[in-house]
Amino acid sequence: MDNNMKREIILDNYSHPTNKTSDGTEGYIKVNSNSESCIDNIDLYIKIEDNIIKDIKFDGEACAISTASTSIMIKNMIGSTIDEAMSMIENFDNMLNEREYDDTNLNEAIVFDETYKQGNRKTCVTLPYTGIKKVLESYKK
Repeated sequence: MDNNMKREIILDNYSHPTNKTSDGTEGYIKVNSNSESCIDNIDLYIKIEDNIIKDIKFDGEACAISTASTSIMIKNMIGSTIDEAMSMIENFDNMLNEREYDDTNLNEAIVFDETYKQGNRKTCVTLPYTGIKKVLESYKK
């Protein structure tokens, strides 16, 4: 995928993020993810039923990269089992840290494949994944 296409996907997910709302979140598990080094501060709302992520919403303030990453993550994870979502998180982390990864389940998240070149952006990209991972690990226990 060329850089122009990556920019378009990021801009589209920033301008029109998936499920950016805190409306109708009763019965959802809430987790906050924030960055100590910038303005990024998002609340994730996750609805899990029968070990399946039924829905994810988010709200808060974040940069374009963090907002786009959250939007893309939500699209990838809704409908996944807890184990599938954990596998996606691990695979995404592998990509960001230049380890071997499988690009077949990353979908639009592949736009962040060169984030390792800008270490300061890694926090922005991983912010939603850090939050949802806390919820999923807690749910599994």
